[in-house]
Amino acid sequence: MAQSDLREVSGKDDRIRARRLRETQNIFARLPATYAASRKQGQQILKRAAGLSIVEWRTLWDLAEVGPLTIRELALIQRTDHSLLSRALPDMRRKGLVEMRRDEEDGRQTIVELTTAGREAFDQAAPFMKRRREAMRAQFTPDELALFASFLDRFDDFLSQPIDDFLNEESAE
Repeated sequence: MAQSDLREVSGKDDRIRARRLRETQNIFARLPATYAASRKQGQQILKRAAGLSIVEWRTLWDLAEVGPLTIRELALIQRTDHSLLSRALPDMRRKGLVEMRRDEEDGRQTIVELTTAGREAFDQAAPFMKRRREAMRAQFTPDELALFASFLDRFDDFLSQPIDDFLNEESAE
């Protein structure tokens, strides 16, 4: 390789390092990577513990703590779109983890309830997920976790704003 080629590669490596360093402060770039890493870790734990997916675990956990819920209520608790749950729940029913029935008071709503097999799957996975939460809490103080959650709340609020509130022709350079 010629000397000029080495300088070009070295210059590019420096630019890549500088760009990566700047990106450490880019919240919009960091959150998807953090979410993916969290999801991957959770999936690995749940697969080993009870053969569950993240959506299955979250649904079983919510039902175990609260009792029967509508799909809309599950979505509200999980901060997700109800269509994600609507797609996952029939498979959970086929696996015997939940029962689903029409709400007698509002026939448009579906009530989701934990089955005995669902409770057993939850009970099998829960200690593993508890260890995960404990391991995370060992990395942060309670105040740091509360502060982090408050930052996420503020970020959620920002993301809920109409874009016209902050986007105009002068700032769209």
